Amino acid sequence: MSTCGNTDKTTSVLKAAWIIAVVTIVSKLIGFVRDIIIANYYGASMVSDAYYYAYQIPSLSLILLGGVGGPFHSATVAVFSKLIPNFNEKPQECVNKLYSTFMTATTIFFAVLSVIMFVFAKPIMGLIISSGSAEMISLAAEHLKIMTPLLVIGGIVGIYYGILIIYKQFMLPNLSPIIMSAAIIGIVMAVPNDQKGYALAWATTIGAILQLIIQYPNVRKLGFLWKPNFNFVNNPNFKEITELLFPAVLSSTVGQIHIYVDMFFTSSISEGAWTAIGYANRVFQFPVGILVTAFLVPLFPIFSRLVADKDLNGIKTYFNKGVGVLFFVGIPIIIGILTVGYDAVRLVFERGAFDKTATFMVTEALWFLSVSILPYVFRDSITRVYYSFNDSKTPFIVAFSSIVLKYLLNVIFITKMGMGIGGITLSTSLVTLFNAVVLGALIYKKVRMDYKSLFTNLFKMCFAGAITLAVCFVVAYGFDKFVELPKYVFELCKISTVAIVCFAVYTALNLLFRMEYATELKNRIFKH
Repeated sequence: MSTCGNTDKTTSVLKAAWIIAVVTIVSKLIGFVRDIIIANYYGASMVSDAYYYAYQIPSLSLILLGGVGGPFHSATVAVFSKLIPNFNEKPQECVNKLYSTFMTATTIFFAVLSVIMFVFAKPIMGLIISSGSAEMISLAAEHLKIMTPLLVIGGIVGIYYGILIIYKQFMLPNLSPIIMSAAIIGIVMAVPNDQKGYALAWATTIGAILQLIIQYPNVRKLGFLWKPNFNFVNNPNFKEITELLFPAVLSSTVGQIHIYVDMFFTSSISEGAWTAIGYANRVFQFPVGILVTAFLVPLFPIFSRLVADKDLNGIKTYFNKGVGVLFFVGIPIIIGILTVGYDAVRLVFERGAFDKTATFMVTEALWFLSVSILPYVFRDSITRVYYSFNDSKTPFIVAFSSIVLKYLLNVIFITKMGMGIGGITLSTSLVTLFNAVVLGALIYKKVRMDYKSLFTNLFKMCFAGAITLAVCFVVAYGFDKFVELPKYVFELCKISTVAIVCFAVYTALNLLFRMEYATELKNRIFKH
């Protein structure tokens, strides 16, 4: 591959990453407004716990399976990007038939699954939250019944996402979650207080339907028309999709099993514990989700093309550049969570029914979750490389093998050591590290990655991060001791001050260590 070609692709990836990052930030901010409103009306209560317990099952389809980066999106990109020679023309008839077959199979499978979930909602929730009260189980079961349509919608939306991203339409897939957030905000605020019990579930379902509707016109405009097609047998391309899809779905399902293990242990801790963990994950996903989505969405189709061209050096180059940037930005995020995480949660959520106890519960979960940022971005990045090789079996086997580890760690941290909420998220972080290490080692069977340069740079960044963390702790302590301002003004000023200090010290130290990421950042800031 020519140097010019690499430069053009890198520029294209960076441009796409900036667009996706901006759109995702807007989406996440509106999601935060949604969470603030939910926290204000529901706090960390039985109703919110019931909703979040029930939401875990439909979210498996809508977010994990059908979301950006999920198996349906990944399978669509991996297979269809190789079948479409010219993205400026409408797809050939054979491609459209494959699309129709995929859509038909997806709809049938999830429709059957949604019926099963609706009929057996109560025993399913009873199994998941076995330590919960009868009232909690019944409440969660009703929430689940209302949200069963999300199962069908999730798979279809995932295919839509994949098609749009292949054609470099990055904006709509990353904007569409705003529709669901807007629906939840509008409905929760409009429904009278004495009728808010199931408002969240209905709002979520309506939001998902709108999310599907907004994608459809663009997919149709590209030339993809869904005509029911039952050609499931003796269809090589559909077989390729299923061979990639099923292990990836199972892998995501294994991740959900991890959540169910957490739910089992959390139900014995305290009321509102699961809601607190949910909010911690949302705070965590705000910066990390933006990073991973911004870089991996445009990189994944490139990985697939490079594998098709057998350009292994190109894969190593783009992997190290992408993960290196994610590491560089991830370390300051960890520093921010450890130094002003409590202040951020307090500023965003602490009002109405969300009190100081809930603030500390969320922060405790967030502290232990923060240490998973680096292995998290590495694991998600290396998984895309596996998918590019049409290998979703290895990530599934690795994820499946970690279920026992997750259970044992929860027993140690929760039952034996009594760590509470922090024990749940600490075990999650350690399992993420396990998955990242094993996947990183096994990829050598396909391509010998250049880890030496990647982790040498990471060591330098971590050293700079450790010094920056110490400085930020001193600044935060000084703020607490010497500055007196009204509550929300204080939190905002403290977070802003620590963020500025963190950025300045961390960047300066990385420039001192001659890190290319810091040099690129400096050049962009001072570019005339």
